[in-house]
Amino acid sequence: MNINKAYFAGGCFWCMVKPFDTFEGIEKVTSGYMGGHVDNPSYEQVKSGNTGHLETVEIEYDVALFSYNKLLEIFFSVIDPSDEGGQFQDRGSQYKTAIFYTNEDQKELAEIYIEKLKDTMDKDKAIATQILPASTFYEAEAEHQDFYKKNPERYAKEQQDRQNYGKGLDI
Repeated sequence: MNINKAYFAGGCFWCMVKPFDTFEGIEKVTSGYMGGHVDNPSYEQVKSGNTGHLETVEIEYDVALFSYNKLLEIFFSVIDPSDEGGQFQDRGSQYKTAIFYTNEDQKELAEIYIEKLKDTMDKDKAIATQILPASTFYEAEAEHQDFYKKNPERYAKEQQDRQNYGKGLDI
């Protein structure tokens, strides 16, 4: 097996695990934090928006079975890349979107993907998703791992709130 890592910030990490977790070739998806200025931050610290971290998932995948481009497709299918203020009902800098690349190939593939994505978007919208070099990944506390499996009812509500966001529904 040739395992590589990818890092995506797509709003609340509770909602970012399941979309990746169910495919053959994805070995592990871990919730955590990246991009900030505080060592070993806690969920409460990151949630405050004061650490500079983004809620991020670390994806370990077998490159023989799963391509980085497929990871990008999944990532962009579950986020709003034009939202500068967070994702759906989750507002704040800690919920912004980013691709943290680990090598120049990942960076180039992300740039190409975003360029193609721009062609499919309304001309009055801009891509807010940043492409940034990966930094230290801090694993989130145990209760935040595999949230969709441990808390299926709360996860379902989070997903419903994401779908309803911006539709004028009371969430």
